[in-house]
Amino acid sequence: MAVTEATRTIPTSTAKRSAAAIAAEWQPKRHYPIGTIVRHLVLGFFALLILFPIAWVIILSVKSLPDAYQNEIWPKQFNFSHYQYAWNRVPTLRTNYLNSVGVTLATVVTTTVAAVLAGYALVHMKTPGKNIVIGLLVASMFFPTRVTAFIGIYKMQDSLGLINNTWGLIFPYTALSLAISVFIMRGVFETVPKDLNDAARIDGAGPLRLLLTIMVPIVRNGIVVCIIVNFVAAWGEYLLASRLMNEQSHWTLPVVLATSSNGMGAWVWPRLAAVYVMAILPGLIAFAIAQRWYMKGLQEGALKA
Repeated sequence: MAVTEATRTIPTSTAKRSAAAIAAEWQPKRHYPIGTIVRHLVLGFFALLILFPIAWVIILSVKSLPDAYQNEIWPKQFNFSHYQYAWNRVPTLRTNYLNSVGVTLATVVTTTVAAVLAGYALVHMKTPGKNIVIGLLVASMFFPTRVTAFIGIYKMQDSLGLINNTWGLIFPYTALSLAISVFIMRGVFETVPKDLNDAARIDGAGPLRLLLTIMVPIVRNGIVVCIIVNFVAAWGEYLLASRLMNEQSHWTLPVVLATSSNGMGAWVWPRLAAVYVMAILPGLIAFAIAQRWYMKGLQEGALKA
């Protein structure tokens, strides 16, 4: 009874303050390991290293002409007319842009479809010579095939009458991107249990139905990885597009950008930067839309052997 009466005499506010003080004293302090801090600093540095040139080009594209030749990053006056100037005054720019879009989309579709079919066959079907095919695909990725196979590609394109034919770029683009694409899709299909394949076959599903209705929804994140990889490779390809095309109207956008400083008139820096922004914009938009599935595809083993 004496203890009970003593506790009753303690004011409520004092009890609350005591509880708050005790909780503050016992609250654990957050410690950041040195390794975590260093890792974040390194990642931030490389992110800044990548983003700064892009930001610099975007700012340059909206600078006025006098500000473009000053040693200042931020302009005193903004001028958004450079985009309209480049789009309307360069006679073949619209055609070059459409060339890049058409060739890239066709390359992405053909390469991705072929990679999905090949990856499924190499993992979930009894394919003769499977190990030999995988070995050749891996070996081909150790050589700069765009350089070593250029003479053969040129002769083949010439024999088919595809020199100076923009749509003819689809064939070498697809062939050169197929190895890495098949390798990616093979890694994705290896994450799918083979018991699921066997169960679907027992239920009467054929190979095509099994692939389209069961496998493709499961590996859709890996397909997004394959699409992004092929999109980047085809959209930025320069060597074949510059050597297999002779006329400016058949060029793709990377060739136009590479030759814009000589032979295409007096391009001032802001107008040239505006064209660069228009060139990288589709890639940025595509990755911004697909980044969630892209990261999931990487985490699910899209780049596993």
